[in-house]
Amino acid sequence: MTAEPTDPQESASSDPHESIEIWIQELAHHLEVDGVEIDIDAVLALAGQAAHTVVRPAAPVTTYLIGYVAGLAEATGQADFQTASRAASRVAEQLLERRSEAAG
Repeated sequence: MTAEPTDPQESASSDPHESIEIWIQELAHHLEVDGVEIDIDAVLALAGQAAHTVVRPAAPVTTYLIGYVAGLAEATGQADFQTASRAASRVAEQLLERRSEAAG
């Protein structure tokens, strides 16, 4: 995702995935982290799992916290962002599975 962001008026798309990609590209540019790699499907799947297992508002909070932890790990030299993000996502997935099994 290294292309220049598009005009927000041009970003309306009937394809939700494409709209998300355009939004991420635009936001990353303005946050000065152009080229950041985001696995949209994995983030959405984890958010959906959190929303259905805990409560809907847990979805953005879960993904935010994973991103925060991954950024912190990279900034402190503990791990690169992708590795830290995958590890934090696995922790969240395991906790959500336990919650789901306990409720089940």
